[in-house]
Amino acid sequence: MNQDPAAPASSAAPAPPSGSGSEPEPDSGLRERKKERTRKLLREGAAALFAEHGFAGTTVADIAACANVSERTFFRYFESKEALLLPDSVDLFAYVEAELARRPPQEDPLDAVCNALISAVAPFAASSLTALTHSVAIAGDERVVAAQLVQLFADCENRLTLLVLNRLPADTPEADLRAGVIAGAALSAVRAVLRTQRRRRANGTLTDTPPSSLLLEAFGMLKQIGSAPQ
Repeated sequence: MNQDPAAPASSAAPAPPSGSGSEPEPDSGLRERKKERTRKLLREGAAALFAEHGFAGTTVADIAACANVSERTFFRYFESKEALLLPDSVDLFAYVEAELARRPPQEDPLDAVCNALISAVAPFAASSLTALTHSVAIAGDERVVAAQLVQLFADCENRLTLLVLNRLPADTPEADLRAGVIAGAALSAVRAVLRTQRRRRANGTLTDTPPSSLLLEAFGMLKQIGSAPQ
């Protein structure tokens, strides 16, 4: 029987040596690395199974077996297999936050957010999990995934609003409203790109244009809204 890499240690395991309070830290770090590895294996296994058997044809048991863990362990990491169709919101927002922090402080807030989102696309576009744009992979489960997408974007919008607010000058009129509009507008452009890619994939008109290029084009359109016609 395969050993579950994420299962808790047996109670028969030897106790750690006595000593200073800092002694357990290496074990704690090792456990975190094992958790990260298990989470990654579950995501990678799910992506491969979805591609081979389709979303409906893949079970939680299949995904767990692919990662060499139990179904019980699977549910410690994900509440359902639908959750594996979306990028990890913690990882995703960490990229956005890091990229936004790198933007010059004097950069226009909307430009800073758009540029940060474009930069953050790369690690997720390269991921094997591309179900955000693959409507054919989740036929029949569109409503479930759509509901999770709504929650994902709502969480990101709230957090992004706070980041934008911190970038605005202290004397910005209606700063909280302005931050909310900037964050909401930028993420609306992202949603438009995702919907467009899924629609194009469904009707066979999807091209090889990278998501970052589509986002750049969408953000350019966003900035033109309300401008005088050329």
